[in-house]
Amino acid sequence: MTSLDESRSSLGLTLWRQTWPMAIGVLALLGFQLVDSAFIARLGTAPLAAQSFTFPLSFLVIGIQVGMGIAIAALISRALGAGEVARARRLGSLVLLVGTLTIALLVALLWAVQAPVFALLGADESTRVLIRDYWAPQLLAAWLGAVLYFGYSLFRAHGDTWLPGKMMVMTSLLNLLLDPLLIFGIGPWQGLGLPGAAWATSIAFATGLLVLGRRLSGMDWLAADGLLGELRRSLGPFAGIAGPAMISQLMPPLAAMLAISVVASLGEAQVAAWGLASRLETLSLMVVLAMTMSLPPWLGRCYGAGDWGQIHRLMRLALRVVVIWQLSLGILMALASPWVAQGLSGNPEVRDDLAILIRFLLPSYAALGVCMLVVSAGNALGWPLRAMLMSAARLFVFYLPCLWAGAWLANLMGLAMGAALGNLLAGLAAWQVLRRILASPRRQPERESRAIS
Repeated sequence: MTSLDESRSSLGLTLWRQTWPMAIGVLALLGFQLVDSAFIARLGTAPLAAQSFTFPLSFLVIGIQVGMGIAIAALISRALGAGEVARARRLGSLVLLVGTLTIALLVALLWAVQAPVFALLGADESTRVLIRDYWAPQLLAAWLGAVLYFGYSLFRAHGDTWLPGKMMVMTSLLNLLLDPLLIFGIGPWQGLGLPGAAWATSIAFATGLLVLGRRLSGMDWLAADGLLGELRRSLGPFAGIAGPAMISQLMPPLAAMLAISVVASLGEAQVAAWGLASRLETLSLMVVLAMTMSLPPWLGRCYGAGDWGQIHRLMRLALRVVVIWQLSLGILMALASPWVAQGLSGNPEVRDDLAILIRFLLPSYAALGVCMLVVSAGNALGWPLRAMLMSAARLFVFYLPCLWAGAWLANLMGLAMGAALGNLLAGLAAWQVLRRILASPRRQPERESRAIS
C-alpha cells in the first residue's frame, strides 16, 4: 500500500470511529421521535396534526441550543488545539451555565406566546385545545434536552463521541418504554394521551442528565475560578461564532413555520402527513447530523493548529460519504414508500400523502446533506458569516420559493417536487461556495501536505 492509500485509509478509519457512535445516538434519538409520532398517529389525525403544529417552535429551541453547541465545540477545540487547557476548562463551565439559563428564558417566552403563534400558524380552536395540554411538558422536555445537549457538546469538544452516542441510545430506549404506558395507559389507567409523549421524553432526558452529571464530575474539564475574566475575554469570539450559528439554526424553524402554513391550507390530513415526513427527514439524515457533531471539533483542532492539508482531506472524504449514503438511502426509501407510509399511519389519506412526500423528498437529501455539512464546517473554520448566508440562501432563496410555487401549481404533489428541487439547488450552491473558499491561497495545504493529498 502506498503512503497516499495509507493516509486515506487512516483518515477514513478515524472519521468512522468519530462518527459512528454519534450516528447510532442520533438514530436512537430521532428514531424515538418518529416512534412518538407513530404512537400519536394511533390516537387519530387531530392529535397528530396538533403535534405537527408544535414542530417549528420545538425546532426553535433546538436551533438555539445547536447554535450555542457549535460555538462551545469550536472554542473549546480551538483552545485545546492551541494547548490552552486551563482556558478550555473555564469555557466549559461558562457555556453550561449560560446555556442553561438562556434556554430556560426561551421556553418561558414560548409558553407565554403560544396562543397567538399557533393561531398564526393556522391551527383552529379545537387543535389549539389539544396543543395547550401538550405544550407545557413538551417545553420542559425541550429545556432538559438542551441542557443534555450542552453536556454532549463538552464531551465532543474533547474528542469523546462515544459517551454522547451511548447516552442518546439510553434516553431513547427509556422514552420508547415509557411512550405506550404514558400515552395509552395500562389496565384500568387510561393514560395521558398526547401529553403522555412529552412526559415520557421529559423523564428520559432527566434520567440522562443525572447520568451525565455523574460522569462530568469525574472529568477535569470544568473550572470554578477565573470565570468572570474568561467571560469578558471570550464573549466576543463566542458571539462571533454563536450569533451567526444561532441565526443559521433559527432560520429552519422560521422556514418550517412558513412551510406548515402553506401545508395547512391543503387540509388536516396533509398537515399530519407533513409532520410524519418531517420526523422521517431528520431520521434519514442521521449520518449527516452525526457528522455535523463529530466533524467540527476535529476541524477546529486542525484550524487551531493551522493544518489546512488535513482540513482539505477531511472535507473531501466527508462530502463523498454523505452523497453516497444519502442518495442510496433516498432511492431505497422512495422505492419502499408505500410500505413505509403504511407502517407509520393507518389513515388512508395520510398514508397516501406521506408516500408522495417520501418519494420526492428522500432522494433530495443527498444535496441537502452537502449543504448542512458545508454550513457546519464553516462555523468551525472561521467563516460563520458565510455559513449563515448559505443557510439563509438554502431556505429563503431555494427551498421556500420552490415549495410555495409547487403547492400553488399542483397541491401536495407540487409541494413535494418543489421542496426536492429546492434541496438540490441548495446543495449545488453550497458545493460551489466551499470550492471557492478552500481555493484561497492562504487556505491551501503546505507543500508537504500536498504530496499526500
